[in-house]
Amino acid sequence: MSSDSDSLLALRQAVKSQTKVTYVNKTGPCSSLHDATQLVIDGKLYPKSSRTRYRKAGTSAGFYSLDAVYVAWLLRQANGAEYMKQAREHGLAVGFVSVTERKHVVDWLEGKASDHDRIAPLASDSTTPPGTPPRTTAGQALPVTPRTRTAEAATSSPTKRRYVADSHDLEVVKKIKQNEAELRDRNTVLRGTKSNNFSAVRLAYMEKLKKLKETGRSGASSVPATPATDPKLARKARHNQPIIIISGSPSALITMHNVKRFLEDSVFESSQEARVKATAEGNLKPDDLLAIYRKRTSIDTSGKETVIKSTYYVVDSVEALSKFGADAWDRVVCVMTTGQAWQFRPYKWNEPRQLFHNVKGIYVSWSNDPPNTKIKDWNVTELKIDPHRRHVDKSVVAHFWKILDTWIQTNKPWLMKA
Repeated sequence: MSSDSDSLLALRQAVKSQTKVTYVNKTGPCSSLHDATQLVIDGKLYPKSSRTRYRKAGTSAGFYSLDAVYVAWLLRQANGAEYMKQAREHGLAVGFVSVTERKHVVDWLEGKASDHDRIAPLASDSTTPPGTPPRTTAGQALPVTPRTRTAEAATSSPTKRRYVADSHDLEVVKKIKQNEAELRDRNTVLRGTKSNNFSAVRLAYMEKLKKLKETGRSGASSVPATPATDPKLARKARHNQPIIIISGSPSALITMHNVKRFLEDSVFESSQEARVKATAEGNLKPDDLLAIYRKRTSIDTSGKETVIKSTYYVVDSVEALSKFGADAWDRVVCVMTTGQAWQFRPYKWNEPRQLFHNVKGIYVSWSNDPPNTKIKDWNVTELKIDPHRRHVDKSVVAHFWKILDTWIQTNKPWLMKA
């Protein structure tokens, strides 16, 4: 190929002279490189996908196409992500000049860099008479390979010869290229090549849930079939609901005045407002023991929905807790605290770290309160209540039940059937 018909030199000359490159296809001129089949450079047509003499980095046989070199110069000002995105829009899904190589290509096209070993010589340059040393460009040093050593290598000529790959080298390069990974951006990585299938995870957890259900049934079977013969055991079987202890402090956000509406109806009402309403209805003093009735829907593997009704008891003192019997602490699943350590003095575990190792700890506060440094080592979960937006109460309560269900399932699964 003569130099005047070489697409790479033609493109370089057009860039230097600031000659505009246009596009054509079978129907004539077009405005999009993606739709074009040929590039018009200085009045001559060149197939846009034709191979140039610009060798890809790290290879001896791979060369960039004409449109890849042209797009590297066309998008020389774009950042890395935008460059790869527009390169794909121009039709270069693969084979485009990498972001790290783009500057070298642009510098060579603009004449800022001289010819180097990445530019293969023209075909006319390689057809030299036998015994003639290969041509080199200014500043070019061609590598010498031991595999092509001839009698000429024994001469004292200092000129280095161009490396000529043999069949063994070509096979090695082919294997390396098979393991090459194209440079990708965040969009192509996230898109993936196949859809994810989580059926194995679902099956694994089905087995675990099945074992937990069997464990629950085996625990229930320990109760005699005729509990009337042992009233104490029968009473324990009937009253095995979980117990929640809240703070008895009058400044607490959750008190015996408003806890029932908060946990049952998912509506927060200040303790003062709830106390005024109760007084107007004739209830001067709140009960020291409240039953919370909760409904939740479960869906089995067949898609059938089942409504489960559960009962929880709420107390705010150890005296009220003693009404459940000597084993009441075995049923305590949650303690709501305001961060005041005096709340735990009469408890079975009066040290916060020990207490919240045996029950689930919930620290209740306003959403705009600063962090409480006293609870940082207590192993509690913060429950934030918004002072004004009541429409978010439902999500707060749902979060509370989700946390509590997870803790009970892990630590006291026999209470999940309550």
